[in-house]
Amino acid sequence: MLEALTLREGYFGDPAAFQALADLLQDIFSIDISHQMKLGGPDPTSMPFGYFDPSGRCVANFSAFSMPLVVNGRVVRAAGYQSGAVRPDYRGQGLYRTLMKRAFDWAERGGFEAGILLTDKPGLYEPYGFRTIPQFKFYGAVPQADLPVPRARDLDLKQTADLHMVQMALDTRQPVSETFSVVRQKEMFLLNAHFDPDIRLSLLAEDDAVIAWKPQGQTSLQILDVAARNVPPLGHFVANLGPNFQNAEVFFPPDRLDWKGAARPHQGDCVLMVRGLEPASLTQPFILSPLADF
Repeated sequence: MLEALTLREGYFGDPAAFQALADLLQDIFSIDISHQMKLGGPDPTSMPFGYFDPSGRCVANFSAFSMPLVVNGRVVRAAGYQSGAVRPDYRGQGLYRTLMKRAFDWAERGGFEAGILLTDKPGLYEPYGFRTIPQFKFYGAVPQADLPVPRARDLDLKQTADLHMVQMALDTRQPVSETFSVVRQKEMFLLNAHFDPDIRLSLLAEDDAVIAWKPQGQTSLQILDVAARNVPPLGHFVANLGPNFQNAEVFFPPDRLDWKGAARPHQGDCVLMVRGLEPASLTQPFILSPLADF
């Protein structure tokens, strides 16, 4: 059965092959990445590695892509790894291990200095030098701002003009944190916002800022990400979102927010794993924004 499979890489230029990967991820994880085609397309740096059967069905995949990070003020050329899946009838035959090795070799040849991934099976990646890094969200009272009328406008990614506005904000954004954050990740921001109907995207026109957030009752909110040329202070943009918010839970390091929240351990469905970063560079509490999940 394995002899009939074709190993392909860098196949996103083939619409049928991309759809075959989308079908694989839909079948295994119940996520539909084909929606990316309505949001500007997949990350152009993506390098997928996949096995296809004679009918064109993708039976296994593991993808790498360029994911530059800011870590303690330094830009780190990192590779991200995602879309790892094998159909049940092809498991236990070494396909996934082969695809991982090809992706890791691609990153090494490309000069990437670090690797990063999210997984619920960390034991798969520990033999390749990845280690789990604890994540922390930040909680505290919202500073009061003198703003008589909230001025934020909600955006709808189904509206072409609003989608373009978010894309522009992401293309020109300042990394949301100097402690730990992505440099870009436009494609995953848009897809994650699309997947979660509870995420609100609000435009602060005077700040050229898009805030990704969720209300939590009448007086609390979660701040998931900020896309802006210059990240505005938390008190300022929360006042623009509504008049009654008193407490915030922030899902990225708050060093640019003119605000300090208490760090609390975050327990998610997946753990963050990295390799190639010195442990001394990861001593401050941080969390990868949910809008950068991949």
